[in-house]
Parts: sequence; structure tokens; C-alpha cells
Amino acid sequence: MIIICETKATEVQINALQEKIREAGLVAHRSDGVEHTVIGVVGDRNRLDVGVVSMMPGVRDVVIVSTPYKLASREFHPEDTVVRVGETTLVGGMDVAVMAGPCAVESVDQIEASAEFAAASGAQILRGGAFKPRSSPYSYQGLGLEALKLLRQAADKHGLAVVTEVMTIEQIDTISEYADLMQVGSRNMQNYPLLIALGHAGKPVLLKRGMSATIQEWLMSAEYILTEGNPDVILCERGIRTFETATRNTLDLSAVPVIKHMSHLPIVVDPSHGVGTRRFVAPMARAAVAAGADGIMIEIHPNPDKALSDGPQSLNFEEFGLLMNRCRIIATTIGRRLGKAK
Repeated sequence: MIIICETKATEVQINALQEKIREAGLVAHRSDGVEHTVIGVVGDRNRLDVGVVSMMPGVRDVVIVSTPYKLASREFHPEDTVVRVGETTLVGGMDVAVMAGPCAVESVDQIEASAEFAAASGAQILRGGAFKPRSSPYSYQGLGLEALKLLRQAADKHGLAVVTEVMTIEQIDTISEYADLMQVGSRNMQNYPLLIALGHAGKPVLLKRGMSATIQEWLMSAEYILTEGNPDVILCERGIRTFETATRNTLDLSAVPVIKHMSHLPIVVDPSHGVGTRRFVAPMARAAVAAGADGIMIEIHPNPDKALSDGPQSLNFEEFGLLMNRCRIIATTIGRRLGKAK
């Protein structure tokens, strides 16, 4: 259930409405829009008398939401959500954010070179894996805590924010000391205890789509974070598993306009994991910007052929610089800004 308040509803009226909801044993989530305050009601709506609520002072309308996700829906929050990452980076609105860096942190020189070039090219967020969940237990698993320290050091030196993956509840406190954006990988999209814990972490969350997840399942996972009080969720399309084998995954760019229609949450696209082959990454990144994505997440490496993780899908610095120039032109054409000004 969503309650839309009158344009001139007072704080006293809105507080009385929220108290009424709590008295019924339900949870009220307030969203202040440009014109109206909207209150999302979570719980068994049969415990709340809709007729009584609709007659309360300050109430304009009561809408029964048919979708299983409430707080992530456009009905609850008609305006686009803009998420702040770090001190200055905005994901959503007019800006198209750029997250770039290696799949995994390997050494001081590697992450320093990547951060320097990413910043010089206009990226705002440094990505890099510290704890690497790999399909094979024999593959490179990351440097752990040491990688977090190297990420933070390189990012601070070049004025970047940090995004890295959190795999377990136990890692949240440690990673939150170093990262500005907590990434939930595709394998953990439906790890509900982890999502609930991230709802209390006090940091924005980048939620990657599961490899076989529908868009509704993806939004339901976002709902777990939102219901725990964390409004700063960014969705990330990273490709889904289909029968096609020409690419690593099938990058579902249709998810961008579909999410824009169904939800207020910002959505970014990870073409590196989406296609898994270097030559296809740039075209899909350009297409993502043209489709209206609020950001792109690109894997770069000083020497992709010698990368310890995902080298075949990583761009070298020259390729990334060219991609940024072309994506900036596309963003400008559709009335947006890509990355930070050079």
C-alpha cells in the first residue's frame, strides 16, 4: 500500500499518519518528492483500515500496489533516485558514472597505474576485487585485506571513490572501512541474510543481477536492502545465462529501459562480464550509455594478457581512453554528462 499526501500536508499530519500505520503493527517508509510526500506501508495491509486512512487530514490518495516489490517501485517513488558515492560522485540523474579498474587487485604497481589512468580518463570510481569468488577453487582468490588497503590508497591519491565486492556478513565491517560502495555479486543476489545486513551497513550498495534472475527477482532482492532502511541501492546489469555461447553471458540491455519504467533506482551496466571478450566490451558499453544507463563498469588492466583474473575481458589503457571519448559524445548527444570533467 502507498499513501500519497496532499501537496500542502503539514509535518503534524504526516507524523500522525505514520503513527497510525505503526499502531497497526506495520512499517512506514517515507519518501519526500518534489510535489508530494509518499508513505510506503510494508506488512499485512488488512491490519490497516484503508477507509479510515483515506479520510485522515493530509491524505490525497491511497494506492494498493500490485507488485511484490513496494519500495523499489515507481509508484512509491515517482522521481529517479540519485545515489551519492563517496564525497562527490552521483549515480543517477544527469550524470553517467564510470567505474573502472582491474577485476582483482594484484600489486601496488598494478592498482596504482589503473587508478591513475582511470582518473585521468574521467572515471570517478575505482573498482577492484579484494576477495574474489571464482568458479574454480584453484583460480586467483585475491589479496584480501591487503587489496582493500591498496585500493583505498590508490583511490585517495587520484581523487576516486572505491567499489569492491562483499561476500559475507562477516566482511561488511572491514570492507566498509575502505570502500565507498559495497558490491553484491551475481552469486549473492539472493543471499538474503547478506542483503538484510547491508541494509544496516550505512553505505550504498551495488546489487548485481543474478546469472539466471528475472528482473522482478532482482528488484525483490533490492527490496530486502530497502526495507531495512538503506535507500541507496544501485542496480547493475552484468549479463544473464542463456543458451548462447558466443559470449560469456547475454548482456540484457533491455533491462535498462525496463528498470527505468518499473523502478526509481539507478541502473549501471557491466559489459565486461556481460560479454567476456575484449573486442565486444566497447560496443556494448557505448550501447549501454545510449540506452540510458546511469553508469558503466569497465575492467581495465595495464597488461590484460598477464592479468591474474579476467584478462580476456579487460581493456588496456589505450582502449579504455578511446571508449571514454566515444561514450562522452553519446552521453552529450542524449543530454547527459559522462564521468568527471577532464
